[in-house]
Amino acid sequence: QVQMVESGGGLVQAGGSLRLSCAASGRAFSTLTAGWFRQAPGKEREFLGGVSWSSGTKYADSVKGRFTISKDNAKSTVYLQMDNLKPEDTAVYSCAASIKMNVPTEVRLYAYWGQGTQVTVSS
Repeated sequence: QVQMVESGGGLVQAGGSLRLSCAASGRAFSTLTAGWFRQAPGKEREFLGGVSWSSGTKYADSVKGRFTISKDNAKSTVYLQMDNLKPEDTAVYSCAASIKMNVPTEVRLYAYWGQGTQVTVSS
């Protein structure tokens, strides 16, 4: 089992930045792929990106160049740095872990999830 807890969400103005953290406990985090997702009201959960020890990072086109994912295995923590935020980035952001060695984009391939943290971007 892996427990994951996000932090760092909040209210930010358009053009601003936020860094989300996701602390994991339980199974060896270094062997897992970590992913970030978000879900806006009335929309499906959206893959943002992820990082794997074997294949590096992968990003969705919608956030490439604005969001950066990093992983600190010593701290069992994965980060989502979000820059140049836009009102349409408003959503609940969640981290997740997968045993897949690549970085899957499908929600169903992530077995472990955090509770989510709200990010609101004002215009």
